[in-house]
Amino acid sequence: MNLLENSMRVLKVLDELKLCVVDLEVDLDGKKQHAPTLCAKDQKQVIPLNTPDGRPILMNWDNAIEL
Repeated sequence: MNLLENSMRVLKVLDELKLCVVDLEVDLDGKKQHAPTLCAKDQKQVIPLNTPDGRPILMNWDNAIEL
């Protein structure tokens, strides 16, 4: 039996969210840089799912960026 089968379960499907790739601009060390970033998108905001250097991060509504 797989360990993940016992420890994970779906609580809710958020079908109002869509995955998208955005060209996200960030200010790093006083310089503007941009990179393609995987995000979750709803009607009014996007939530980045990876850091500017490509490392994955957990979805956090506190990181949402207004459109």
